[in-house]
Amino acid sequence: MRRSLYGRAFVGGRLREGTLITIDENVITDVREAVSAPPDASPVHGVILPGFIDVHVHGGDGSDFMDGSEEAVARVTAFHAAKGTTAVAATTLSASPQDLHAAVSAISRVSSLRAPAAAEICGIHLEGPFINLARAGAQDPSSIRPADIHELTSLLDLAPALRWMVTLAPELPGARPLMEHFRDRVLFSVGHTAADYAEVIAALEWGAGHFTHLFNAMTGIQHRAPGAVGAAFVSTEATAELIADGIHVHHAVLRIAALAMPNRIALISDAVRATGMPEGRYKIYEQEFVVSEGAARLANGALAGSVLTMQQAVCNMVELAGLPLELVVPMATEVPARILKVHERKGKIAPGYDADLVVLTDRLTVDRVLVRGRELT
Repeated sequence: MRRSLYGRAFVGGRLREGTLITIDENVITDVREAVSAPPDASPVHGVILPGFIDVHVHGGDGSDFMDGSEEAVARVTAFHAAKGTTAVAATTLSASPQDLHAAVSAISRVSSLRAPAAAEICGIHLEGPFINLARAGAQDPSSIRPADIHELTSLLDLAPALRWMVTLAPELPGARPLMEHFRDRVLFSVGHTAADYAEVIAALEWGAGHFTHLFNAMTGIQHRAPGAVGAAFVSTEATAELIADGIHVHHAVLRIAALAMPNRIALISDAVRATGMPEGRYKIYEQEFVVSEGAARLANGALAGSVLTMQQAVCNMVELAGLPLELVVPMATEVPARILKVHERKGKIAPGYDADLVVLTDRLTVDRVLVRGRELT
């Protein structure tokens, strides 16, 4: 089915008035300037953006990818699609080998279905179990273990067609051989780590190319001890995630990171099952957490992911961090598309790209969402 949208749109790195976007079936076929909307075009009030892409999301609407069921995967991806996220890397946690196998298997099965009203699963992000116990955060301590080539091989074999990301602590035994063995198949991400600056710089040479939720669960930057964050700043190629909920990272630091790492910051939700649900008690794998005043925390006060959506992250970067929308949009679209290696078909409004679009109101709330050309209701 052929259709057109007309209005203000983010095209070619800037917001353009009078943009006519033509869609044929599930692909954008033409993008051009027009003085007025043609009779057959749907006028848009607000701004048309590429669909958001989340490379770190655990759950939402009461479900979690670690539930290990196709129903849970479908529920999470449908929920985030309705909030403007049209592609994801389904993210797991440190868990038993059996539970990780079940979760990855369910994700793989659902990813091949390409559900029409759900975010497309473009990758799998293993956030653990090869992390530092001292920086576990909300992850299950009993499930954290040394890096294991055989275990990772068995998981990769379950979903060979998807992009793989693995968060690990590079200072741990077995981390270097793991990265060097899989560096051509996996994007390794430095995270949940006590590594110092020198250790992280070494990890970047071994094959790491990404940083999991920058600033959180890693060594911070000080003037005599630059830490993992300093290594991210001085790198010229590594990308990094930011949780822009106003809780995990101060709004001033969100701004500093975005300006210090142009074209290398990916906004993420790090959303857990409580996202979109009432405040109260929930579980993150084997641990209970409470959502109160917008924050998800374990009993010891540790943050347990977030209840953020990508739409709210974009809004916060504009309203809290004070950045222009033109600078923020690529952090939720183009940069994560590069990370997931889908940048030739997602992350931009351009001919030949998937018709994944989100229309935001002037207040940056979601008005309309199109997933591969199909408008969600």
